[in-house]
Amino acid sequence: MKPAADGHGVTGNVFQGETAITIDDKGRLAIPTSYRELVASACSNRLVVTYNPFEKGSLYLYPFAQWERVRDQVNGLSKVRRTNRELQLKLVGAAAIVEPDGNGRISIPASHRKAIGIEKHAVLLGMGDKFELWSEQAHREQIERTLGDDDLGDDLVGLLL
Repeated sequence: MKPAADGHGVTGNVFQGETAITIDDKGRLAIPTSYRELVASACSNRLVVTYNPFEKGSLYLYPFAQWERVRDQVNGLSKVRRTNRELQLKLVGAAAIVEPDGNGRISIPASHRKAIGIEKHAVLLGMGDKFELWSEQAHREQIERTLGDDDLGDDLVGLLL
């Protein structure tokens, strides 16, 4: 599948693009039309919503098959280490399966919305193998940050940006 004409779309099974999203009074968001066919086919019309354990103000939305791989890897970590248990709690313990309704809307659990500060407006980012759903404020803060020379490790120096 080629990227959509609006720049929000998919190539193969890759999500990419940024979309401003409105959350309705029932906590639902409409999946952008450019993603709906892929969510229906490649994701079996099932996504998993869980916390982003690395960034405040963000949720992950995994295609179900991708989620199963992530879940199994995370659950396979030793429970002796505190960091592993926290990762298991934030990813697996908080996971909720959501399926689009007939209008392409999914319900984001109220506990998830409240924890990351999503109210009426949010930003959906296609990040390759998953989506990230950001509160409007957290997304703005991320975008306003810039990277300096000290932030660039050896693995980033050769990037052709």
